[in-house]
Amino acid sequence: QVHLVESGGGLVQAGGSLRLSCSASRRAFTEHAVAWFRQAPGQEREFVSSISRSGSGTYFAKSVQGRFTISRDNDKITVYLQMNRLTPEDTAVYYCASKRTILTASPPAEAGSYDYWGQGTQVTVSS
Repeated sequence: QVHLVESGGGLVQAGGSLRLSCSASRRAFTEHAVAWFRQAPGQEREFVSSISRSGSGTYFAKSVQGRFTISRDNDKITVYLQMNRLTPEDTAVYYCASKRTILTASPPAEAGSYDYWGQGTQVTVSS
């Protein structure tokens, strides 16, 4: 069992930046692909970004491409989501999720593919 905890959310003005962190409870996390999803009120949970187990593969939704970056620090068993040029449309609860994968696997974009989830962190972008 791996427990995930997100942090770094908050209130920011449009155009600002936030960095979210997803910290894991066990080093087994280093064998996991990790993804970020978000859910705005009244909307479906949507894929934001993912990173492969090795960290060499990163993927982004079109809506955040060029503004968000994802990285991982396996020594700290933490994955980061750097969010720049935020807009009110980015307002949502952000969740990290993980699943154990083989080293060469690309992380899936479907929420149902992930086994472990954090509790979420609220990101609010004011106009």
